Amino acid sequence: MRGEGEDAFAAFGLSAVPGTDAFWDGLTTPRSIPDGDGWTTLFLRRGPQAASVVFESWSDPVPLRRWRDTDCWYAEVRMPARLRVTYRFVVGEDAYADPYNPAGAGGERSVAATPDAPAQPHWPLVDAADVLPLPRTRLRWTSERLGGRRTVRIHPVGGGGPVVLLLDGDDWLYLHPATAAFDSAVASGEMPPVTLVFLPAGDRDAEFGCRPALWEAVRDELLPLVAGSGVRADPGRTVVAGQSLGGLSALYAALEFPDLVSRVACQSASLWWTPGAAELPDPLGGPVGGTIAARLRARPDLSGLRIAFDVGEHERRMLPHCALVESLTEQAGATVRVSRSASGHDRAGWRHALLRDVAWALG
Repeated sequence: MRGEGEDAFAAFGLSAVPGTDAFWDGLTTPRSIPDGDGWTTLFLRRGPQAASVVFESWSDPVPLRRWRDTDCWYAEVRMPARLRVTYRFVVGEDAYADPYNPAGAGGERSVAATPDAPAQPHWPLVDAADVLPLPRTRLRWTSERLGGRRTVRIHPVGGGGPVVLLLDGDDWLYLHPATAAFDSAVASGEMPPVTLVFLPAGDRDAEFGCRPALWEAVRDELLPLVAGSGVRADPGRTVVAGQSLGGLSALYAALEFPDLVSRVACQSASLWWTPGAAELPDPLGGPVGGTIAARLRARPDLSGLRIAFDVGEHERRMLPHCALVESLTEQAGATVRVSRSASGHDRAGWRHALLRDVAWALG
C-alpha cells in the first residue's frame, strides 16, 4: 500500500500535494517507473466518485483508491515490458477517457504505453474530445447479398492507387486516425499512393466467419461501386487489412477468393475459429489453428499470396493458433511475413503493424 506522506507520488515525478489544484495543474498521465523486468504505472482520476481502470483486453479491471479525503483517486498497475494498451475509467455504468492523457482513442478511451514500447510513427496524438475528419467521398451501399444499407468512406492517399480495404472501417475512422497516418506514411515515401476503403462492420460474427457472403458482396457489389466513384482506385492490387475476426475473414478471402484477394495484412486474427466456437465457454480451447488450419492442411497452392501476420506478444493463448497457421501458409507457397507487436488484443497495438504490413503487402 502506498505511504500516507504528501510526497507519496514523488517517485512518479509529482511533488505537489495530491488533490490540490497545484497537483492537477498541467498534469499528464499515466506515469511509469521501472519495476524489475517491467513497470509500475500510475493512473490518476479527479472526481467525487469511485471508479475503476478498465483495459481493452490485457487485464482485469483495477479499482482506483481514494487519496485521503480528496477528489484524487489512483491505482498503481504492474505492467510487463513492451505494452501499449487502450483503457478507460468506468464510474458506475458510465465510461470516460482519461482527461489528463493526450493520447485518446474516441471519446471514451485513452492509450497508455510503457516507456519501452516501440514508437508508432505517423499516428498523431488525438485528444479524446477531438472529432476526427471524415473522408469527403462516401458511398451508400445497399447490399442484396448482405442486406441493409451502409455508408462506405473512401480516401485517396497521395492521389490514390491500389485499394486498401480496411475491415471494421468505423474503428479506423472514429477511434484511430487512419487517414492521417496513411497520409503521413505515403508522404514520407514508406508506401506508394493507395486508396483507402473503410468497410463498416455489420453483424461481425455472421459476416467475418468463414463464409462466402461478405466476399461475394465485396466482389460483385462494393468494388464496382468504388470503381465508379470517380476516385482513382486500382482494385487489381487490392490489399485487405483486418484484425481479430476481421483478420480471420481476410485470410479466408485469400484462400477462397484468390482472384479477388492476394495481399493481406492480418493482425491478431481469430485463428481459433471453428463453427460455433464463439459460443463455447472457452472459444480458444479447440483445435489449434481452427478451420483455417484444417483448410491449409489440404495444401492449396498459395504461391500468388503475400500475407503479413502480426499478433500481440502478450496474447499468450493466441500465439499457438497463429504460429501454426503462419507455418502452414508458408508451406503452401505463400510469401509470408511474421511479426509480434508490443500489445495484447488491442487496436492501439495494431496501428503500426497496419501501416508497415500494408506497405509490405504491396511489395
